[in-house]
Amino acid sequence: MKYLNGNWLVRDGYAIDYGQSIYDSKIKKNKLTLWIPFKEITDPGMTLDDGMLTVEVSAPRKNIINIKIINYKGAVDHGPNFKLNKSANFKPEIIEKKDRFIIKSGKTSLEITKGKQVKFIYLYDNNFKAEVVDRSIARIFDPHGQVHMSNSFVLQPGEKIYGLGERFSNFVKNGQEVEIWNKDGGTETTQSYKNIPLYLSNRNYGILVDTPEKVSYEIASQQVDRVEFSVPDQELSFMFIGGENNKEVLDHYTALTGKPPLLPAWSYGLWLTTSFTTKYDERTVMSFINGMLERNIPLSVFHFDCCWMKPTEWCNFEWDPDAFPDPEGLLKKIHDKGIKICVWINPYIAQKSRLFLEGMEKGYFIKKINGDIWQWDKWQAGMAIVDFTNPSAVKWYQSYLKKLLYQGVDVFKTDFGERIPSENVKFFDGSDPEKMHNYYTLLYNKIVIETIAEVKGEKEALVFARSATVGSQCYPVHWGGDSSSNYSSMAETLRSGLSFGMSGFGYWSHDISGFEASATPDLYIRWTQFGLLTSHSRYHGSTTYKVPWLYGEEAVENTKKFTNLKLRLLPYLMYMSLKAHLHGTPILRPMILEFPKDPGVEDLDMQYMLGDNLLVAPIFNDQGKVQFYVPETHGRWINILTGEAYEGGKWYKKIFDELSLPILARPNSVIVTGEFDDKTMYDFTNHPTINIFEPEEGKLASLITDSYGKRIGKVKIIKQGNTLTIQPHNIQSFDLNIYIAKKKVEEYTDLVGETKLTI
Repeated sequence: MKYLNGNWLVRDGYAIDYGQSIYDSKIKKNKLTLWIPFKEITDPGMTLDDGMLTVEVSAPRKNIINIKIINYKGAVDHGPNFKLNKSANFKPEIIEKKDRFIIKSGKTSLEITKGKQVKFIYLYDNNFKAEVVDRSIARIFDPHGQVHMSNSFVLQPGEKIYGLGERFSNFVKNGQEVEIWNKDGGTETTQSYKNIPLYLSNRNYGILVDTPEKVSYEIASQQVDRVEFSVPDQELSFMFIGGENNKEVLDHYTALTGKPPLLPAWSYGLWLTTSFTTKYDERTVMSFINGMLERNIPLSVFHFDCCWMKPTEWCNFEWDPDAFPDPEGLLKKIHDKGIKICVWINPYIAQKSRLFLEGMEKGYFIKKINGDIWQWDKWQAGMAIVDFTNPSAVKWYQSYLKKLLYQGVDVFKTDFGERIPSENVKFFDGSDPEKMHNYYTLLYNKIVIETIAEVKGEKEALVFARSATVGSQCYPVHWGGDSSSNYSSMAETLRSGLSFGMSGFGYWSHDISGFEASATPDLYIRWTQFGLLTSHSRYHGSTTYKVPWLYGEEAVENTKKFTNLKLRLLPYLMYMSLKAHLHGTPILRPMILEFPKDPGVEDLDMQYMLGDNLLVAPIFNDQGKVQFYVPETHGRWINILTGEAYEGGKWYKKIFDELSLPILARPNSVIVTGEFDDKTMYDFTNHPTINIFEPEEGKLASLITDSYGKRIGKVKIIKQGNTLTIQPHNIQSFDLNIYIAKKKVEEYTDLVGETKLTI
């Protein structure tokens, strides 16, 4: 929110009061409370006719400090609020000294000065991280009389800000104005489907504003040396999260807000859809599926988009009998080919839907304040929105999902969830509509996943969701929304995925080749490579089919090659998913997250790390040209497609043919690949290939999971001089490849047990 006119003046209609110095304090029950007036009080008369901020400081968990800045405490909180995993037994250390207060939470600490101007100084392991100085804690009245609570941090020299959800703008957020308010805005605007009020700094800390309501950020966009955030409320609560690096910050953040779950291996395979407004029926669907199998392209999931139901009746949860006269028979045919089934849904009920009257009569929809059903024509004529704060409405909605699951559906694409009204509406449980606007998506996806878990089992439960908020990482997978079919949109899609990963989400996908319009053959090929080097991979479009043979034989060859590659990489990807589950580290990672000490990576948003050990640089043009940076490391990075080696700490400009791109294995790494490249659900400890790249003196290790992400095996590598020892655990036999730059790859097959080699 912009309220300043330059550095000294205030915009017309705004009024600002800044917190000054500490007037009084209290330490009680692991909480420090400060009273900070808007002017220095030197005598009792100065306490008259002016306000005073109440600031509460506590620590919900180790290495997290909570600051609440309160104007009027009497405001009723109608919820909803984010569910935070606070540690009941954790007690921060609170110390009062002559000139300051010190709050310690693990290695994270906060010092609050007692001088004429209060300052907040944040540290990690006694190293300075961030500060709040004068003219930073504020109460602001806008021209409509609405109060806003605001706080700003000094932007240190060279400091860069990341995250804030899935954002399509520049990866580094400096200079941007960001509004945390979910919108259906596509990928070419500053709006976002997935707004997360968490940002990370290259100084290795994070700040979460822990409210679902609208949060406004000015990131060096109002004052060039400040990061400011504000809420239209009487209270601003935020968490300062410390860490040795941003991986640790995400670990602490997801410990507070929820860890991503483990996902079944079948979800990592290739998904294919009908597309959105295309015409299709049973014959079309089976021609797509058979066409993929005839071309030896492994297919894991087939998705039916909106038109599995009759248009104008979305949602009625009923197969269109004209297009699909025997849905049970069709689903069985697909299952018999080893393919899972996904269908499109959303939480909206058209007036023409068979469910509308029932939902209206039973009070299952969001209502206006006067008791009318809230309706509009955006999307479907006269549509209403299911009120998931009503337990009966939840059971009603779930009952129709269960019928589909028992019929043979495996997973739902949970579309929409952003266009939730916040004015002139009321919810069943009395929730604040301003908070429910962003929070609704969490209820929606949670309800759907819980339904799948009840019918199919928890290990099988996932969705394909578009909208998100804090905590939605517990209900994956999320995809990047409605992109256009061009290289610019492909690049902005990657930027959004990088920001999303810096916001606590382990998994992510996008519409391969773009959603709007049709892709050129070269774009289809390049986006396919990018899409199959993402955690989850789906072809999808709006008005055009996205089966590869419509884009040429080279597109078919490319799809097969990179689908096979991804399936071969499944043991590695499943290990990375275990890290996402345990620590909140995303599978698709910005370079800055993996190499925080390399200044060359801080701005990079056209390349990424796929897990710990693979650098991917997608190609964003039809000439095959790519420029990429290889981080500085010992040893050389090796392209797993071409065998070419690259020294670290350098930029490269290369041209690749249509079936290749930079996929570089990190030196001194081990990547376990699977026995098969055409299926997903099998025993990954059964004859894997252990790939060792540029081993250094010392030890390496990789875990192996089952097809649901549970750890079942391990391989240890020990290098001593020229001797390499491979120690497999719970692996019966394996193949081995050793990659050393400028040397021929050393290949060994059918090894059993501990193996020692001279290299």
